[in-house]
Amino acid sequence: MVCLGNICRSPIAEGVLQSKVNSDLVFVDSAGTAAYHVGNAPDKRSIYIASKYNVNLKNQKARKFTVSDFESFDTIYAMDESNYQNIIKLAKNNSHISKVKLILNEVNPLSNQSVPDPYYGGTQGFEKVYMMLQEACSIIAEKLQNDR
Repeated sequence: MVCLGNICRSPIAEGVLQSKVNSDLVFVDSAGTAAYHVGNAPDKRSIYIASKYNVNLKNQKARKFTVSDFESFDTIYAMDESNYQNIIKLAKNNSHISKVKLILNEVNPLSNQSVPDPYYGGTQGFEKVYMMLQEACSIIAEKLQNDR
């Protein structure tokens, strides 16, 4: 799960998907394409909204997406087109590129919709983002379950 700073959207996506899969079988992580918040906890509004739905983000720390993530993960979900492009720029080959997807394409294939960045808004924006990611992660979890 990748967004810009790894404190709003991607931590929510990480937490939601973790809550839906068996952590012994599926490893979920998140990162940012920028290093603005490395080492910081998720935004307090992300933590609040997630906790409202019994999803815990409190143990997460922001980190920067690295080239090694292409080898560590089977699928890399970008929250928006800008971060998708930033991830692709780091790819070393077509295998890496094929792992990168826009997360909302799980809900509406080929729509290339973005999860809006709620950082500069209020709690309502975080609620909207949570609901969008909840829907996408439910689909991802179902696909992972069917792959087993």
